[in-house]
Amino acid sequence: MARDQLERFAIRWAEAWNARAVETVLEHFHPEVVFTSPTTLAVTGSATVRGKDALRNYWNAALTRIHSLTFTLDYTLWDPARRELAIIYSAEINGQTRRVSENLRFDENDQVIAGEVFHGVLGPT
Repeated sequence: MARDQLERFAIRWAEAWNARAVETVLEHFHPEVVFTSPTTLAVTGSATVRGKDALRNYWNAALTRIHSLTFTLDYTLWDPARRELAIIYSAEINGQTRRVSENLRFDENDQVIAGEVFHGVLGPT
């Protein structure tokens, strides 16, 4: 992916989350995606979900617990050798803010095949 494509992807990704548009976020995810997150563990009982349908179910379940959500994109990092994009952002969720790195690995067709989320410490907004 070219740098401008990556930037547009990250901007649209944050906008989709802010709109709670799970299907828009999922448009770029491979059917066999593997996704790992501390929140996944809290919501599903497992730190990793496998497959686009399982990821959709997890995200929709997580959103039922969230009253307010704002993702503010800070910057992105791209590793072309690994085809991995790190989206660094601030997440304000239910009045608490934390820094987050969402690392997404893409296949040769520019679909996300793996994702891993790293959260910072919660703090007030």
